[in-house]
Amino acid sequence: QVQLVESGGGLVQPGGSLRLSCTASGSTLSIITMAWHRQAPGKQRELVALITRSGATNYADSVKGRFTISRDNAKNTQYLQMNSLRPEDTAVYYCRMAIGPSNYWGQGTQVTISS
Repeated sequence: QVQLVESGGGLVQPGGSLRLSCTASGSTLSIITMAWHRQAPGKQRELVALITRSGATNYADSVKGRFTISRDNAKNTQYLQMNSLRPEDTAVYYCRMAIGPSNYWGQGTQVTISS
């Protein structure tokens, strides 16, 4: 069984920064893709950033140039560095890992951008 544990959310003022982390435990021998999604109140969950095993990345247009996804394969951990945060970035952020044929999700962490 695979479990993903997220950390790093919180309340920050506009223009501030946060770093999210997500660590997998269990059967993690074949982690392929790591990704971050977010869901704001009343909206559908959306893909924020994705990184492949080889390190190729992809970002939603709304976060390009502000967010950076990275991964440490030795630690089964992914990160999301979020800079220049805006109120519209407020959402619950979820990590996802594709391991073998399955997708696994973290429990979600609240990110609130407010003055």
